[in-house]
Amino acid sequence: MVDVVAGLDLGSTSIKLLVATRDGDELFVLLTPTPWTTAARGCTELAQSDLSDAVIGLLGRAADRLADEVDGARVVALGASGMAEAGFLIDRTGVALSSAIAWFDPRGADEIAATPEALRREFPGRTGLPVGPIATIAKLLHLRDTGIALAGTRWLNIPEFVVHLLGGPMVTEYSLASRTGLLDQDTGQPWPAALDLLGVDDDFLPPRCSAGEALGLASHPLLPAVFSGATLTIAGHDHLVSAVAAGATASHQLYNSMGTAEALVRILDGPLPFDARDRLASAGINALRHVIPGKYVLLAGTRAGLVMRRVFQLLGIVDAPARLAIDAAAMALPVDGGPAGRSVTVTGARNDDGVLAVRVDGDGVTPAELFAATLMHGNEMSAALIAVMDREVPAASTCVLTGGWARMSSVVRARRLVLPELSHTSRDEDTAFGAALFAAFAARTQPEANPDDRADQFAAFAARFCAPADGRTRIPLQNSATQGVMS
Repeated sequence: MVDVVAGLDLGSTSIKLLVATRDGDELFVLLTPTPWTTAARGCTELAQSDLSDAVIGLLGRAADRLADEVDGARVVALGASGMAEAGFLIDRTGVALSSAIAWFDPRGADEIAATPEALRREFPGRTGLPVGPIATIAKLLHLRDTGIALAGTRWLNIPEFVVHLLGGPMVTEYSLASRTGLLDQDTGQPWPAALDLLGVDDDFLPPRCSAGEALGLASHPLLPAVFSGATLTIAGHDHLVSAVAAGATASHQLYNSMGTAEALVRILDGPLPFDARDRLASAGINALRHVIPGKYVLLAGTRAGLVMRRVFQLLGIVDAPARLAIDAAAMALPVDGGPAGRSVTVTGARNDDGVLAVRVDGDGVTPAELFAATLMHGNEMSAALIAVMDREVPAASTCVLTGGWARMSSVVRARRLVLPELSHTSRDEDTAFGAALFAAFAARTQPEANPDDRADQFAAFAARFCAPADGRTRIPLQNSATQGVMS
């Protein structure tokens, strides 16, 4: 019998499943597109049944792969990480009352803007989040105002829902709960004013848990036999899980994950006070709980990846050869695109925006020059956020850069202008790998004797799991940047 662990990354673009040994040696990764339904004006939803089918189907493919490649394999643990803010309202019978609304969906902006001024004034310092449509509370207000009764329901973020779907209890993990706008960062408990606004009680957020806690055994009726009985855990918010897997867990480091969202992460050894959270959140920077026990985090986000994706769609760039071609063409230009590139203005990467807008003031602009202008716009957004962080905590001296967009040389060259000394990991799927790490931690054979030492025990466990004998380490990014482009 060969024991393996699995990590799910429930991402905005795709759902990935990574299978590894209990020692951290990666075996394979499978993925499937996240089955969103899209409509006009950026409205994007995910049906409970579509998500369930996608996850079960992915597990089925993994079971077939294990049967072909690993004799006597048994999945002993499965962890789920993924996007925050999006999730499901669950009624008393366990049924979702609506589809999950994507974190980047603009709905909820009007509803959160119409809340009492006193609540909006306290919201940033209390929750560590900006007032705006991204926090879950805005989507909940929208659902309430469209006729869905919230009283008597519970909220599950997407990774929490998947663990519950597979047989785990209804719980909410701290880093995901921190993204809802319902958690008081000082107490770690639901914020009464937010609950009152929604018309719900303390049970609306299920009991809290930490990432890597064992949450029962997998038992879904359609679960492949190799996954049946696996220890389940919630790994937490994807950007933070990815940072842990990449080794960006020290206070002097900046972690930049460039996917659909570009996330800038700074780890903190303790919570910031209310006034600091208020200043940061008012600038669009979150001050929240980390997935690492006892740690906190500054998390700033842009929609640079979303804007770049939409530029590619506009240009008809839909496959790897086309991405390689525009990457090479952009690298042949000055980093800012040169004179023609400077005649292009791109906007939309602000985290409260996401609407691609392009203005061209001259003739003859090429696709590569448009892409270079898009990169410069992303640089501006990142530099402004880093400057705000640096006013509250000491500036980072190094940066770990990862994510699909970081596989493009032109992207790395541009970000080098605004980020400190860069390194990257040679691992392709840090979030899924991190989810597997938390799964292995949940299923370890020697649970902690003293829960107060959990952070130290996790750090030691993660160091062993993330540094297997196959040479995967962080390596410096040279001027030639990376090889290849995002898949």
